[in-house]
Amino acid sequence: MKRFLKLIPAVVLVGSLLSAFTVVDKTAVKCLIQLTNYSGEGAYLIVSIVDDNNEYVETLYVQGKDSEWYSEITEWWKFYGKHRPNIDAISGETISGGERALNVLQIPNDKIDQGFNLRFETSVEDQGYYADDIQFPLTTENLKTKVEGKGFIRYVRMLPQ
Repeated sequence: MKRFLKLIPAVVLVGSLLSAFTVVDKTAVKCLIQLTNYSGEGAYLIVSIVDDNNEYVETLYVQGKDSEWYSEITEWWKFYGKHRPNIDAISGETISGGERALNVLQIPNDKIDQGFNLRFETSVEDQGYYADDIQFPLTTENLKTKVEGKGFIRYVRMLPQ
C-alpha cells in the first residue's frame, strides 16, 4: 500500500503533462483561391476562424511572408498584432491578379458546425483592403462548396480531404 501511495504523485504529474499536450483533431480541407484580374502588386491574404461576433479565434493561413505589411490588414492585425501567436501556415509570396493558389487548411473539428465563420481577408498595396472579401459559416456543408468573393478574390472552392 505504501508503494502505491508513493506512485500517486508521479501518476498525477504524468497525467497533467499528457493533458497539456493534447492533440486537437483537425480536418484537412483543400482550398483553391482564385483572384480577380487586376493589375498591380500581389495580394496579401489571411484565412481566419471568427466567432459569431466577428472576434478572431484562430489564423489558419497567411499568403505573403513579408511581415512588415501585415499591419495593413487592419482587422486581422488588431488580433494578431497584439498577441503575435506563432502561425505555422504562413505561405510564400503574395499572389497577383488572375492567379490562383491551392492550399490545405487544417480546420479544428471543434469549430465546424459550432457557430463559427471562415473569413478570407485581402489587401493589395495602394488598391484597397477587404476585411471580409469572403466570409461564410464554418459548416460541414460549406466545406464542400464554391463561394464568390467581393473584393480581390473571384472565388474560393473548398474540398475536404
